[in-house]
Amino acid sequence: MNPNRLLAAIAGVIVLVYVLSSSIFILDQRKFAVVFAFGQIVRVIEKPGLQVKLPAPFENIRFFDRRILTIDTPEAERYITAEKKNLLVDSYVKWRIVDPRKFFVSFKGDERLAQDRLSQLIRSALNEEFTKRTVREIISEQREEVMQGIRKKVANDAADIGVEIVDVRLKRIDLLAEISDSVYRRMEAERKQVANELRSTGAAESDKTRANAERQRDTILAEAYRDAQKIKGAGDAKATALYAEAFGRDAQFAQFYQSLQAYRSSFKDKKDVMVIEPNNEFFKFLNKKN
Repeated sequence: MNPNRLLAAIAGVIVLVYVLSSSIFILDQRKFAVVFAFGQIVRVIEKPGLQVKLPAPFENIRFFDRRILTIDTPEAERYITAEKKNLLVDSYVKWRIVDPRKFFVSFKGDERLAQDRLSQLIRSALNEEFTKRTVREIISEQREEVMQGIRKKVANDAADIGVEIVDVRLKRIDLLAEISDSVYRRMEAERKQVANELRSTGAAESDKTRANAERQRDTILAEAYRDAQKIKGAGDAKATALYAEAFGRDAQFAQFYQSLQAYRSSFKDKKDVMVIEPNNEFFKFLNKKN
């Protein structure tokens, strides 16, 4: 083979390999691909897999991370509350790129510049939220509202630079040493006041419940005593009627029965002693021979 033709073939193969290698690429599902033509953005590729572009220098490509990224403040920052109290706040932000075109235009694709800009937005939103709330509201009652307010305030500015704020969290909120003791003492006094109020309310409710229970007990006992007296009276009346009927039918037997009852009651215990004449009327049935 002609040496010139061989060299031309080899050169052609090299050029072909170069063209193919610079025209075909694989897009990772964790990345965006931004295609440039002579310094201008031509298109943004989001679908992962095998992709094709024109070889350099006609088209170049840059990749941007589409995963959720984190901005974590290295040191706690100071904020002032509505009470003019200083707080040290440690927070972090979760964010991601949603519009690579805007992101590149805003920061030339530099994530460090984007994090600096987002940190400024977050600090401004935090300061605005803290200045209209007290220490107590920030620490306990409205902590979630503070984080939601920050996300809403930063959302529009973040969208303008092609970024989405996924989450904002306050990891730690500390009082400065010079005001911690006074704040804790005030909070302790408030808790004691609430506890005393609850005890007083509980004692009043206890007395009220006890008085009501005693009143119900007295009413039940009175009603029970009344019903018992009614039943006893009815029983006594019935017994009297029966005695009267029995006495009317056989007066002698009735006297004899009543005397036996009296004897049983009188001589119930051997130690009982009666000082009475033997011929007393009480012993008439005992003395009677027939």
